Amino acid sequence: MATWNSRGLRGSTLEEFINHSNERYSEMGLALMQKIPTPITPVRMDKDHRQITLAYFDKASTVDYIGAVQGIPVCFDAKECNVDTFPLQNVHEHQMDFMEKFERQGGIAFFLIYYTARNELYYMQYTQIRKFWDRAQSGGRKSVRLEELDPEWFFQLKNGYFVPYLDLIQKDLETRD
Repeated sequence: MATWNSRGLRGSTLEEFINHSNERYSEMGLALMQKIPTPITPVRMDKDHRQITLAYFDKASTVDYIGAVQGIPVCFDAKECNVDTFPLQNVHEHQMDFMEKFERQGGIAFFLIYYTARNELYYMQYTQIRKFWDRAQSGGRKSVRLEELDPEWFFQLKNGYFVPYLDLIQKDLETRD
């Protein structure tokens, strides 16, 4: 069983950047995105400091963020990767199922992958990750190599911390039928 103190801080840098970006987008009236907390059950508490020191995840969470951008439903998950190969074990079946249903309802679903060693972000449309996911499920490669990714979907942090993902959502909309 996964516990909070063994996995709780993975992705925290990217999530901090996204949370800050979401606040700015909200202040500007451009988007309303909410971080979805992962449901946990506390196991051990530090009563003196009123902190949870050990917990387990109650159930599988769906995605990290959900909301609306200019009236369009949007959901996405944030992942960090410190090498040039993104392991698909970081993506879970329940996330793929949720994103598929979300897209069927007319929403936009995607992953933001932060390649920390390169300090680059990648916007991976649901349809793209679906191809890699299906390949892995059929016994193929269980990771995504950097050279398999479309260079058009890489982007940089602005000012070292702002995640300008709205630009890529616009691009995503333009590529849809």
